Amino acid sequence: MADLPVITVLRPSDDSVPLAVPPGLERLDGRAEIRFTDAEGLPEAVRGADALFLWDFFSEAVQKAWPNADRLTWIHVAAAGVDKLIFDELAASEVVVTNAQGTFDRPIAEWVLAAVLAEAKDFAAGFRYKAQKAWNHRETRRVQGTTAIVVGTGAIGRETARLLRAVGIQVRGAGRTAREDDPDFGVVVPSAELADHVGEADILVNAAPLTPQTHGLISRRVLNAMKPGAHFVNIGRGQSVDEPALADALREGPLGFASLDVFDVEPLPQDSPLWETDNILISPHMSGDVVGWKPTLAEQFLANAEKWLAGEPLSNVVDKEKGYVPRPQ
Repeated sequence: MADLPVITVLRPSDDSVPLAVPPGLERLDGRAEIRFTDAEGLPEAVRGADALFLWDFFSEAVQKAWPNADRLTWIHVAAAGVDKLIFDELAASEVVVTNAQGTFDRPIAEWVLAAVLAEAKDFAAGFRYKAQKAWNHRETRRVQGTTAIVVGTGAIGRETARLLRAVGIQVRGAGRTAREDDPDFGVVVPSAELADHVGEADILVNAAPLTPQTHGLISRRVLNAMKPGAHFVNIGRGQSVDEPALADALREGPLGFASLDVFDVEPLPQDSPLWETDNILISPHMSGDVVGWKPTLAEQFLANAEKWLAGEPLSNVVDKEKGYVPRPQ
């Protein structure tokens, strides 16, 4: 009997984490050898492995273990972003990388819509007044007829655009290539020229993956060019934003509010000025983490594993140079 292909599963080092091991892997019994390891054991566990499943999806342990990856052909990461994974040697290799595109699109888009509505309808003040037992009537703003720019025209950005448009928000996109006939955004402006366009937007949403082109994209220049009172929402990556400039723009203008689910350093350090900024929502990188998300991620890997074992093309293949799954043409 021929040796079974080996799949190494990188799990969190903390075994107390709920579902520290992906459910359902017993479906591969008899067809693949499954090895479990944490980051410390990965250099040994990846030796002789044919595939690597990064269940600990924010781990940066693969680069250290790379010299021992002598048989690896496939890496699947249980996350949409691959910025924690990709390094030069992996990008230049023949190893196929797949990700969790599709799992988080709707939950994250719902979070963005909720943040936009909560800010416009002044829910934060409502919670404060309720705690004070204060009956404080006030007027709120409608979102219908406002304008949003969504930076990042991938799956998450597109689902976000659809939900924002459903409540009457006029949506444009910002991406690598300008165009005027996009099916979800209509007009897409170049991300490199973002500062020239953000003054038109009441809402700016960053949904871009972290790549060399998007690192620091939401710069001081972009933030200073925004419309007075505008709302900035970040569900992309914290490193896409100049955080000191963001704090200044919230305290001194022009920004009116920010809803942030991602940060340059996570967890957000206690000495970050963002904690002391009033007109901000701080969320601990949880916009896509809805009930049942981990079993869904495991099922997505298992579906791809079935294809891999059958020698069929894999789903969600990442362009390792671009850092994301290209949209089908």
